[in-house]
Amino acid sequence: MRTFLEGVAFMQCDTRLQVLHRRHRAYRLVPGSRRWTAHRPALDCMPRSGSIRALSPRVQTQAQSEVNVSSVRPAGPAVAQVPGSGVAVIAEQAPTTDSTGRMDLPPAASHETGPSKSPLDAVRAYVTLTKPRIIELLLLTTVPVMFLAEGGVPSLWLVVATVLGGTLAAGSANALNCVVDRDIDERMLRTRRRPLPRHQISTRAALVFGVVLGVAATLLLGLAVNWLSSGLALAANAFYVLIYTVVLKRRTAQNIVWGGAAGCFPALIGWTAVTGALAWPPVILFLVVFFWTPPHFWALAIRYRDDYAAADVPMLPVVATSREVGRQIVIYSWLTVATSLLLWPVASTGWLYPYAAGVLGAPFLWEAHGLWRRSRTSSDPVGLKAMRLFHGSNAYLALLFLAVALDPLVAR
Repeated sequence: MRTFLEGVAFMQCDTRLQVLHRRHRAYRLVPGSRRWTAHRPALDCMPRSGSIRALSPRVQTQAQSEVNVSSVRPAGPAVAQVPGSGVAVIAEQAPTTDSTGRMDLPPAASHETGPSKSPLDAVRAYVTLTKPRIIELLLLTTVPVMFLAEGGVPSLWLVVATVLGGTLAAGSANALNCVVDRDIDERMLRTRRRPLPRHQISTRAALVFGVVLGVAATLLLGLAVNWLSSGLALAANAFYVLIYTVVLKRRTAQNIVWGGAAGCFPALIGWTAVTGALAWPPVILFLVVFFWTPPHFWALAIRYRDDYAAADVPMLPVVATSREVGRQIVIYSWLTVATSLLLWPVASTGWLYPYAAGVLGAPFLWEAHGLWRRSRTSSDPVGLKAMRLFHGSNAYLALLFLAVALDPLVAR
């Protein structure tokens, strides 16, 4: 008997298999013990044309046969057994029947695991709470601007202090964002494995952790870099948590447009860390990230549109047609590329940067127009191929800021 859950649960209704909704809770038996732990299959869409694509070939054949429902209690767990597969699935509550006679299970509760049981697990949970992948992107827009501001290679100590302070500041903002959005994260497939929905960390501990990181970042940047950079980091933190997360995210489809401004501050921080003052070049780069954020994030929101809809978050792909989203993505993509070219005359860059901005902007615009073109005939997230633009936009911004760093080194 296989010990791990290989697929989704099935219920019998009118002699046809009904695939349970992907939110439903299932359990698996821990090898070597009699303890059941929560497990939720990672499915992106429902099977089409009666196929059971989520299961292995062996279980696909078995799953086509009649599903035996071992027991269904009026107020308790329901156990479903796929014949011959050794796969037992337990629902948290008994199934219900809708007006059409179709049986369905209630949504799963938020508790999947429990508090971290080892120091290493606890460390991993706290690190995950800071969203390291987002921090990487923020630092990518900080260090190159320091090279531009210096006109060469900046002080290594200054770079280290700025990067460390920026990491703490971004980690603080992300941790506090997880605290505020913990109810949303429990309802979304993309985020339900974060530490708070899994109850690896308590809400109070996460709140304290976020505040401590914010205080440490403010003091570190202020004492080791300068207080202007420290103030900008604190402002970005407050804007992200209070303006975007608390005010905008659940109230307007323009949430990511204005809320995304928090992610633009690293360009200003990198410049002020070197010069101690603001100027037009970092403002141009601030605007590049500002215009880049909507097409980047809307592409991701298209992919997870059902997730945001289930959580009642009015992202543009949820409240607008696919064609309108595609049109908005094209507009902001053009604004991004056009603004990126403004840095050439404003900062008096060498030949490398404008050449790179033009070459990198072309495929970025191509993908944006391709998504818009596909949106005219399809609203299916898979058919729109929005993740191509999402990943492409990441590469575009990374390479563009790499050109910002290299230009003063090789082209002047």
